[in-house]
Amino acid sequence: MRRARPGATPRGTAERALTSVEAGADFDQYEQDLPEQTDETTPDREVSKLWHITLSVSGAEAPLTEVRRGLEQLAHDHPFLLTSRYANDHAEIRYWEEARDLHDAAAVALRLWGEHRQTAKLPPWEIVGLEVIDRETYHQRIAEGYGPPPAAPVGVHPY
Repeated sequence: MRRARPGATPRGTAERALTSVEAGADFDQYEQDLPEQTDETTPDREVSKLWHITLSVSGAEAPLTEVRRGLEQLAHDHPFLLTSRYANDHAEIRYWEEARDLHDAAAVALRLWGEHRQTAKLPPWEIVGLEVIDRETYHQRIAEGYGPPPAAPVGVHPY
């Protein structure tokens, strides 16, 4: 067995060695393994929350078949996509994002379209709307009859 620092390349190879990385502090199993602590000096750790994202994009007209294919590829690349609605000049994408706070969820959502534009061959549209709400607010709106109905059926659909 060869001993070396993590990530060091083995002699005679041009590839990096694989190393393990521990799960983050908000990983579910991590919390179950810890003994219960009642010490008030223990610092509170921030826990991720689920945020419901509605991203609206718009731009010059594009063929519907290309828009649909691009959104289907985006759904494949980003498996948490719930539903997408589209027309030849605009689209709406709804999904759940896990993030520490609203700012982090919004930052990730604002990057989604641009980061996947090339790989999913999405139209060169711009983001024209963004709504980020926490899970409790989403469910409260649904229960009161406000807001969009739950995203069903899941998938990519024309308006």
